[in-house]
Amino acid sequence: MTIQHLKNKNLILFEAISGSRAFGLATETSDTDIRGVYYLPKEDFFGLNYIPQISNETNDITYYEIGRFVELLQKNNPNILEILASPEDCIQYKHPLMDLLNTEDFLSKLCKDSFAGYAISQIRKAKGLNKKILNPIDQERKSVLDFCFILEGQGSVPLRKWLHEFPSTGGGNGLLQEKCGLTNIDHTKGMYALFYDEQGTLGYKGIIQNEEANQVSLSSVPKEEKPVAYLFCNLDAYSVYCKGYREYWKWVSERNEDRYNVNRTHGQNYDSKNMMHTIRLLQSCEQIFKTNALTVCVENRDELLDIKAGNLSYEHVMQKAENLIESIDKYYSTSRLPDYPDLEKTTKILIKIRKKLYGKNDEL
Repeated sequence: MTIQHLKNKNLILFEAISGSRAFGLATETSDTDIRGVYYLPKEDFFGLNYIPQISNETNDITYYEIGRFVELLQKNNPNILEILASPEDCIQYKHPLMDLLNTEDFLSKLCKDSFAGYAISQIRKAKGLNKKILNPIDQERKSVLDFCFILEGQGSVPLRKWLHEFPSTGGGNGLLQEKCGLTNIDHTKGMYALFYDEQGTLGYKGIIQNEEANQVSLSSVPKEEKPVAYLFCNLDAYSVYCKGYREYWKWVSERNEDRYNVNRTHGQNYDSKNMMHTIRLLQSCEQIFKTNALTVCVENRDELLDIKAGNLSYEHVMQKAENLIESIDKYYSTSRLPDYPDLEKTTKILIKIRKKLYGKNDEL
């Protein structure tokens, strides 16, 4: 079933312009998002072809089946509450039965988790992005050798540096890690005795067997051999590095290059568009607990667009978010909103709507 099919069959119950245009944040380059509500033909609803949601290929246009719409309202889903609270000038069509659904019947203290909880997750994401932008990871992957150190005096030196500078008995400078052998040291973690076989006749396995190895190699060493040094391998740090490396280059491969270039251009080191919507969401949450109502169109368009444009520093935006979270907590503690929406009442409203729809459309 397609959106055009819904329209051809007159199954649309509600349709409104949403997103930045509804919020009052649209610019010349803004898309026009459409959200709506529909009901299914009787044979589909009562049969095996229940479809809860229909979207176009780009998800700019999305419609929700009336039951799914009410279910999400009962969960205080921010996007769905904002559809129901659409400004009058954004509503393109509204079936009279949709007047039975009112935002005040759904607003509850659940909004703290659904609005602010989601916003906080986006703040964590923004902090992660800030870290990625400020701390890029070289594409050439490090190996375990880069996390190995040789004890020397009261400190240590990086293994690679020590190998390069060690005076070889065969003339010249430098040792080869392939000719090294490691053995465990009792009662220690990450510490090894390091031996060297200049002739390469003792069968040492090297410190690592290849650059992709995830741990050092141990060798069988004759008892009469003496260690030339003691090595510490920080595998915990190597594991943290590997995780960061995977996450960073996954982010590079999947990031939206246009948005990334915008963020890089304004130089504030955060996803400015995402943070604009995060601040807006926190302000909506504050408003709900402050006024017991939800207004979609913002009153601080210029400030939010400044965030989107990257005119405000990362630190300023983060502080604003923290201040809003504190304010939400304060208003939440004194809010008269119920802990949860009245599920029985709102479900009865859904049943009433469906009875009206299917009672009058038996031919469907």
